This record gives sequence, structure tokens and C-alpha cells, in this order.
Amino acid sequence: MRDSHPPARPLSILVCGASGFLGRAICTRLSRAGHQVIRGVRQACHPGDMAIDFRTDTTVAHWRERLNGIQVVVNAVGIIAETRDMPFDALHHRGPTALFAACVEAGVERVIQISALGADTCTTPYFRSKHAADQALMGLPIAWQILRPSIVHGADGASARLFRLLASLPLLPVPALRDACFQPVEVSDVAEAVLRAMDPHHPTGQQIDVVGATRVSFGRMLEHYRHSMGLPPTRRLPVPAPVMALAARLGGCIPGGPLNPDTWRMLRAGNTGDPAALTRLLGRPPRGIAGFIPPAQAETLRGRALAAWRTPLLRYVLAAVWLATAWVSFAVYPRDASLALLAGVGLSGTLAEQTLNAAVALDLAMGLACLFRPGRRLWCLQAALVLGYTAIIAVALPAFLAHPFGPVLKNLPILAILLILMSEPQPWTT
Repeated sequence: MRDSHPPARPLSILVCGASGFLGRAICTRLSRAGHQVIRGVRQACHPGDMAIDFRTDTTVAHWRERLNGIQVVVNAVGIIAETRDMPFDALHHRGPTALFAACVEAGVERVIQISALGADTCTTPYFRSKHAADQALMGLPIAWQILRPSIVHGADGASARLFRLLASLPLLPVPALRDACFQPVEVSDVAEAVLRAMDPHHPTGQQIDVVGATRVSFGRMLEHYRHSMGLPPTRRLPVPAPVMALAARLGGCIPGGPLNPDTWRMLRAGNTGDPAALTRLLGRPPRGIAGFIPPAQAETLRGRALAAWRTPLLRYVLAAVWLATAWVSFAVYPRDASLALLAGVGLSGTLAEQTLNAAVALDLAMGLACLFRPGRRLWCLQAALVLGYTAIIAVALPAFLAHPFGPVLKNLPILAILLILMSEPQPWTT
């Protein structure tokens, strides 16, 4: 559906970072308003795409010809955690700075920079890189607007997925953040703010805090998500600050992971602002957190949230069973006793030794495969192994069927786990 009030003058707009969560929403809103949108993406695959790469496009020469005919540039490129191949300085600072300078030379009418709430006051590398680009833009002779969003909510957004996952747990994990509060904003409000910010009648040279209407603590935010997904209330699980700090240090060892020492500092600092400027820009108050998940989406998002932690939990438990079985068979359970069990199925001597070693190796391989090569074929193979082991024991060692610890009966829940994993439409890591 096209916008009910199309612009008097459709504009040619380059949106950098168009393949990202926020960039996609901005492109959709601008297109619906009647503008011609050029999607700045790393790999141009569709009509209207322009190949850009802030990691390497860090000089004015890289951008000058690309901007011919462009009237407005929106920079929505951003990452929350850097890696060796995706450094903050290039993506947030040097690339955008070169783009902004080229806009001046090319006669671009207006630049809209998507920065971050807190970039002007915080000192983490993420904020410093965002602030450096903001300062570079503010010093140029061009009409500009800098929008500084808080945490952005959207059904497909990474932060919202994480919050929904945490909110769906049996206990709500709430880190010790003292009085830190947050003011999440709905992605459609951010996209609408970008559209309004390019209105030629709107004043330029502004830095606008793009925040939602609700200021909440972390725990209260999770409770809102839980309630909106239709889940019953539950208790909070306080996570002490030292535990979070340790988890952040460990998370910093995972390239691109969401939790690291810098993001932990950002969490403790909170993320709030005054919604007055955004209200003036939109012509209405921004949405509050209570309306982020419409009732029609509650069931779908609840299912996604539960699957996001239950499926990997089953996978890791299954990996632990295979690895522990390998370790116990190799180093804990008396080898003579293991060989005696094999004698019960007709194996002895060298053949029994080889069979035991092969079984240990197979258990180890199955456990490692759960961690590094999950998939439907693996689950089918493991189900066949469990059924095979069960059949052999039932025929050759029937005493274990009536064992008080139920070693054979415990194969039933393992088969149930495998059935659930086989039923997943795609690997959980996607």
C-alpha cells in the first residue's frame, strides 16, 4: 500500500546499511512514501542495489561517482560488537566520514546519520566511533540530521529476539544494574523519524534522541515482553554483578558476541532520553513498550522465543551425554567390567578390546558432532545407534531391562530429544 500522502517531490535516496534490520525498515518506509530508494549493501544482488563496503570505502574518491543524482543519504550502518574483519573505526567512523565529505562535493541536499543514544557522553569504543562520525558530519557545510536511537525493538531485531528469549525462561535473569533504566523504541517509529527528518520544511542541524515512551528497568522490560507474549508471571533470578562481569570477559573471547566488557558497561550505564524532540518530529508521541508485541503476533513470537533456548538446550544436553559416556567408558568405569559386559554378547579377547575402543571413539565423535555439525542426518544416525544398542542389550543382556536404575529405559527420553531435534525445520543456529 502506498502512503496516503505521497511527497510533493519524490527524492532519490541512498540508504547505506540497507540489508540490516534497521536499514530494511527504513527502505520499506521510504519506498512506501513514494521515494526512489537505492539500497547500499555489501553485495548488490537486486535491481536498485549499490555495492558499498565501509570497511574499505574510506576515501572521498570511493564515493564521489556513486552519489551522482542522489539527493539524500541515510547512513544506517552499525554493529554492536566488532571483530577483526568488522572494526568500529572503519564502519562507524572512517567510512561514514568519507561518505559525508563526498556528499558535500556531489551536491547532496541532506544527510541523515543514524547514530546511537549516549554517543556524546559514553566512552566505549562503540560510542566513540559513532560520536567521531557525528562530529565530522556536524562540521560540514551540508544540511544534516543526527538521529540517536535507544534500543530498537522489532520482531526480527537481534536485541528484541534476545529479550524475548530471556523473557521466556522459567526464571527471569536480571543482572545487577543498580538504577539503570532503558527506553526502547519501536523500529517503525525510527523509520518514520527518518522519513520526517528529510522533509525540506523540517529544521536541519539537530541531534534527536529517538526513544520510546516507556522508561523501564531491565527486569521490568523483560516482564513486559513476557506478558505481551502471553506467558504467565514468574520470579526474577538476580545475577550478581561479578558473575555478569565474568560472563562479559568470557563473552569477549567470542568474536561478534553480544556480551563483552564494553556492552556490559553500556548496560550498567542505562539508555534513556527525552522523547520531546521525537514527539515533535513525528507529530505524535512514540510508542510505549506495552504495544511492541501486538496480540496477533504473541503466539508466533512466543513459539520463536521458546524454541530459541529449548532446542540448543536439548542439543547441548545430548552432546554432554555422548561425551560423558565416552569419558566414563575410557577412564572411569573399570575396563575389566566393560570387557565382561562385552563377553555377554559373545565378544572376547582382541575383538572385545577393539570393540570397546571403537565404542569410545564413536561416543566421542557423536558428542563433538552435536556441538559442531548438528543436523537432521546426525539425529537420525544417533537414533539408529540408540535403537541398535537397545536391541542388542534387550536380546543379549536382558537383566538390564529390569535394572533398578533403568539404564535401558533412559534411552526413551534420549530418543524423544532426537525426535524433537529431527522435527526442527532448520538448524537452531540460523
